[in-house]
Amino acid sequence: MAQVALITGVTGQDGSYLAEFLLRKGYEVHGMVRRTSSFATGRIDHLRKGFGPGSEGLQLHYGDLGDGTGLRRIIEQVRPDEVYNLAAQSHVRISFDQPEYTADVVGLGALRLLEALRDHNKRRGRAAKLYQAGSSEMFGKVAESPQRETTPFHPRSPYACAKVYAHWQTVNYREAYGLFACNGILFNHESPRRGENFVTRKITRSATRIKVGIQEKLALGNLDALRDWGFAGDYVEAMWLMLQQEQPDDFVIATGETHSVHEFLEVVFDRLKLKWQDHVEIDQRFFRPAEVDLLIGDASKAKRQLGWTPKVKFEQLAELMIEADLELAERELRSKAQ
Repeated sequence: MAQVALITGVTGQDGSYLAEFLLRKGYEVHGMVRRTSSFATGRIDHLRKGFGPGSEGLQLHYGDLGDGTGLRRIIEQVRPDEVYNLAAQSHVRISFDQPEYTADVVGLGALRLLEALRDHNKRRGRAAKLYQAGSSEMFGKVAESPQRETTPFHPRSPYACAKVYAHWQTVNYREAYGLFACNGILFNHESPRRGENFVTRKITRSATRIKVGIQEKLALGNLDALRDWGFAGDYVEAMWLMLQQEQPDDFVIATGETHSVHEFLEVVFDRLKLKWQDHVEIDQRFFRPAEVDLLIGDASKAKRQLGWTPKVKFEQLAELMIEADLELAERELRSKAQ
């Protein structure tokens, strides 16, 4: 029988790539979606045929990390072999504006899922595995560079604090209950499916709209922040590989290269034959109260134990995003002309 996977946050960037990856491997894939007034499934519509049990392709279930009872119901119904917890309020700057909500969903939400899965395994005599999505933001005010699995955490945002809580709860459930639970400490990973309020996608989306004449200006915050940027499609493979090992463990997933927001901005505008200085404005609203200046990951453990290495390089990633957003901007322009 096919392996069964449950993905929380399936409508997000990572969830959509992971669902594609697992379906290609022959998994039966279930995704959890929050109930909203608009059905935000644009990234995954091509993967599903129908809704609920018995559907072909990706099967979706209403649920929320804030609802422990609902999580238990979904796990009992799906009976997953692997659970991937990707759901989160994942925007770092917004977490300063919504700290309590972020802590509840990102931190306590992970605990609710761990407890639901532990209880399910115990009562049903099963050994379902869990992947917990960590973040390089947990390192925050870094004590060493590059950052690896043994680097101390010094979180600098409500989001990062909540992710640290979720990380250590995952370790605790592994050690206390023998749950096969892994933390993936993923550094920044982008794609054409990235949300438009994240800086890389904000840049490519705005720059292409400027190129075709729909937009004039782009407001950004700290251009000097340094990040380790990879391709989300590469990173979901690492998630899967972690759950295929004989023993659960924690892994840093990164490219080992660091680039500034300023550098990404230059690559994108140069590719479009534009001068970013003519269009970019610095807006203090987009600065964080506590900044993370430098992130660069050491993924040598993942390479050694998982056999994982990133395939898409920085310039290729920017090119992928530019091409997709240029096509989107041109479609938008044509629709405005009609």
